[in-house]
Amino acid sequence: MTDADATTPGTPAALTDAEERRRHREEARKIRTREAAARKNTASKDGQWAAGDRTPLNPNEEFKSTGDPLEVRGRIESMYSKWGFWSIPPSDLRGRFRWWGLYTQRRPGIDGGRTAVLEPHQLDDEYFMLRVRSDGGQLNVEQARAIAKISVDFGRNTADVSDRQNIQLHWIRIEDVPEIFRRVEEVGLFTTEACGDSPRVILGSPVAGVAKDELLDPTPAIQAIIERGIGNPEFSNLPRKFKSAISGTRIPDIVHEVQDIAFVAVEHPELGVGYDLWVGGGLSINPHLGVRLGAFVEPAKVAEVWAGVIGIFRDHGYRRLRTRARLKFLVKAWGAEKFRKVLEEDYLGWALPDGPGPEVASPGDRGDHVGIHEQRDGRYYIGAAPIAGRISGEKLAAIADIAEAAGSDRIRLTPLQKILILDVPEDKVNDVVNGLRSLELEAQPGEFHRNVMACTGIEYCKLAIVETKATAKEVVEILDNKFPTLDNPITVHVNGCPNSCARVQVADIGFKGQLVLDEESGEQVPGFQVHLGGRLGHGEDNDFGRKIRGHKVTQTGMPEYVERVTANYLADRNGPDESFATWAIRAEEELIK
Repeated sequence: MTDADATTPGTPAALTDAEERRRHREEARKIRTREAAARKNTASKDGQWAAGDRTPLNPNEEFKSTGDPLEVRGRIESMYSKWGFWSIPPSDLRGRFRWWGLYTQRRPGIDGGRTAVLEPHQLDDEYFMLRVRSDGGQLNVEQARAIAKISVDFGRNTADVSDRQNIQLHWIRIEDVPEIFRRVEEVGLFTTEACGDSPRVILGSPVAGVAKDELLDPTPAIQAIIERGIGNPEFSNLPRKFKSAISGTRIPDIVHEVQDIAFVAVEHPELGVGYDLWVGGGLSINPHLGVRLGAFVEPAKVAEVWAGVIGIFRDHGYRRLRTRARLKFLVKAWGAEKFRKVLEEDYLGWALPDGPGPEVASPGDRGDHVGIHEQRDGRYYIGAAPIAGRISGEKLAAIADIAEAAGSDRIRLTPLQKILILDVPEDKVNDVVNGLRSLELEAQPGEFHRNVMACTGIEYCKLAIVETKATAKEVVEILDNKFPTLDNPITVHVNGCPNSCARVQVADIGFKGQLVLDEESGEQVPGFQVHLGGRLGHGEDNDFGRKIRGHKVTQTGMPEYVERVTANYLADRNGPDESFATWAIRAEEELIK
C-alpha cells in the first residue's frame, strides 16, 4: 500500500477530480434550489408586517426601513436648502420629501408620449409642487393671505384648489423651503404628511358648524385625529397613502365612498348622533367603493377608531407591490365582517355598536355648496366655482380681502374644487357675490362651469400624458354658451393620466388621459378614454359608469364630443327628470360615441 492509498481512521478518502466536480455540481444544484425556493416564498408574500414579514420588498419600502421619512426635514433645512437642488439624493428627492408636501414637478417641454419612457431624473424639473394642509378645507383670512404671499413671493403666483381641500403651489425652489415652512407654521398651518405613504389631509364638510342640516360639527373630531396621528411616527410608514374624510351633514358631502376611511353623520335611535364607519374606498386603475362596517362611532371615539383602522392598514396592508398597497385591496380580500372583527378584537379591545347608514342624496342634492345659502345662525355662506380649481396667489389674497370686508374670517375649500366664504351678513351678500365674480369665481355659474373638475395635468405633473386645466376651461367656455339653459347637471372630470386624481370613474363624463390614435393623421396624439354615467351619493345606485370598448377621444376633439353627447342626452332622455348618468348607462352606443 502506497502513501497515497493510506488514510487516517475517521477521515474521508481523497476525491478524484471527477468526483470533486460532481460534488461541486451537486452543491451548486442545492444552492440554486434553495434560492429558487426563497424567491418563490418571497414572491408569495405580500409584505404584511402582521405576518412577520418585515423584509423591504420594493425600493419605497427599502428607504422607509432606514429611518422615519419625517426626519428628512432636518436635512432640508440644514443641508439641501443651502447646497441646492443637485445635492439632494434620489431617495430623499423622490421619496422622503413627500412627507413634507414636496413633489418634483415636470420639466417643461416634455410631451406626454415620453412620460412612461424617460427616467425619473429626466422628468424632474429643479422646482417643486408644494401642498399646504388645510384639514377640513378650513382657512382663516390670515392663513389665506399667508399662502397667497408665499405664492407670489416663491411660486410665480400659482395656487390651485385641489380636490383634497387644500392649496397646491408650484415653482418652489429648495432654497426657499425653510422660509416657506416658517411662514406656513407661523399662521397655524403645516405641510406635514401632505403627501407620502402617510395619513393625508383630512376631508371635512366645508360647511361644518353652519349648515342648517348638520347633525354635528366634525371639527373637534378632525382636530382629534390630527393630534393623534399626523406627524406621529406610529403612522408615518404606511404601505401607501391613507385618505380620511368626516362629515356632520345629514347628506354626506365628502365623497365618502372613495376614501380609505370615512365617518358620516347619522342619528342612532338609541345612542343619539354619531358617525357611520366606511372603509376601503379608492379609485385609480382598480376602483373600489368603500364598504359600510355597520358600526356606530360615538363622536368622542372617532380618533381612537381612526387609529385602529389605520393601524390595520399599517400592519396588514400589502407592501410587496405598490399597485396593491392601498387599503381597498385588503378590504376586498377580507370583507366587512372580518375587517370589523379584527378592528374590534385586535385594535380597539371593545365592540362597536351596530348603527344605521347615512341618508341617500335625492336628485336635487348637489353637495358642492355653490350659491347663496342661509346658515343656521341667519347669516349666509357663499360658494363660488373657479374653473377646475385654477386660481392664483393674487386671487387668493383678493378672496381674503372680500371675506374680511364682509366681516368674515372663515374661508373654506371643498372636495369639488370650490371656494366658500362663511358668515356673510345678509346686507353683504351681493358685495361678496360681485367681488368673487370680478375674480372669475362664480356663485351663479353655468352648469359646465359649476361641474367641471381637473387634475394638475401635464403642465406640472410627471405622471401626466395630457393637458387638463386648459382643456377643461375650453369645455366650459364652449358648452355653457351652447347650452345656457341646461336643466340637469352634467359633471365633467378631466384626468391627465390613467390614475384618477380627478375622480373620472364617478363623473357623468370622465376623461382619463392617454395617447390615442388620430384617425385623420394615423398618428398617436394626446387624448382620453371615456367613462360615462358614474355617480356617488345614491346608495345602492352608486356606479363607476360605463366604458365603450375601443372608444377614445382626442384632446382637441374632446369639447366637441361633450357637446355631441350632451345634445344626444337632451334629445333622447325620458323627460327632464332622467339624469345624465341614468341615460348614459342605458343609451345606445352610437349616442355616446
